[in-house]
Amino acid sequence: MTAPPICSSRSPRASPIRNTRPEVREQRATILIVDDQPANIHALAKLLKDDYRIITATNAAKALELARREPGPDLILLDILMPDQDGYGLCRELKADEATHAIPVIFVTALDQAQDEAKGLQLGAADYISKPFNPAIVRARVHNQVSLKLKTDLLEKIALQDGLTEIPNRRYFDRKLSQEWNRQSRHQQPLSLLMIDIDHFKPYNDHYGHGAGDECLRRVAQALAQAPTRSADLVARYGGEEFVVLLPDTDATGAREVAEKMRAAIHTLAIPHAYSPVSDHITISLGGSTHQPQRQRPATSSEALKQVADQALYQAKEQGRDRLFWRDIDAS
Repeated sequence: MTAPPICSSRSPRASPIRNTRPEVREQRATILIVDDQPANIHALAKLLKDDYRIITATNAAKALELARREPGPDLILLDILMPDQDGYGLCRELKADEATHAIPVIFVTALDQAQDEAKGLQLGAADYISKPFNPAIVRARVHNQVSLKLKTDLLEKIALQDGLTEIPNRRYFDRKLSQEWNRQSRHQQPLSLLMIDIDHFKPYNDHYGHGAGDECLRRVAQALAQAPTRSADLVARYGGEEFVVLLPDTDATGAREVAEKMRAAIHTLAIPHAYSPVSDHITISLGGSTHQPQRQRPATSSEALKQVADQALYQAKEQGRDRLFWRDIDAS
């Protein structure tokens, strides 16, 4: 089932910069300051603004919203005594959320008893600074935590990137799928998934050699990664000659358009394949499905979405390859 050219229906949640690999930002690190007293925020911001990008929140709800955005802050400076929800409760929420648990938290508070500090550290805080604070101490502790976070991010990038194609690997995709599934379900927004396979890749490898096979994988991966236009979209290598595409805030119409754009991009590469019964050049088959939280049954899961998209990919191969097959998740 090859989709005809259609209009996209994709929410512009993110900027038009592709997310082609696990991201380690090169700009200044971002610090989120959370305090219900504007004077306290101003004092900390003035102290740190020359070295860091500062964002602020005066309550726990806003802080949680900012922390969950992409890209999130590299460090959170958190007051404990706030009227709606105290810092302990917010820290507990941050550490329980997969999207925010890795962000280091430093409590900056007037509570200076040993039991207060111990409670904060037990909840997962990285450090604890008592008010009134010493500017030099604040700078030093912030610098230490930010440096550690950036080093950790770099190691994560290495662990989550496919070494051959330099796009995200399956581990990174699985993590992002879980995060986006939860976010899309919470906000009742569509989430689309594409599974992609290079057609008759084994004969290509056998006849042209593994060196040529590796170069083919690299070129296909980069062409696929160029197709989406938003930073929230994710193209990853799923394994072997198989790729996967995660499209948040994208309904079936928009996802089909992306899929056909990818298929056309691989045709444009025109990588010769004299041993394919489909074409004289490399082609791909695609299977896709969309989750609509407001319409699907409660039992639907991210694993079900993967299975349905994989079944659709199988159907695309059965029908002759070099095509897109779309399968409704409810049809499973």
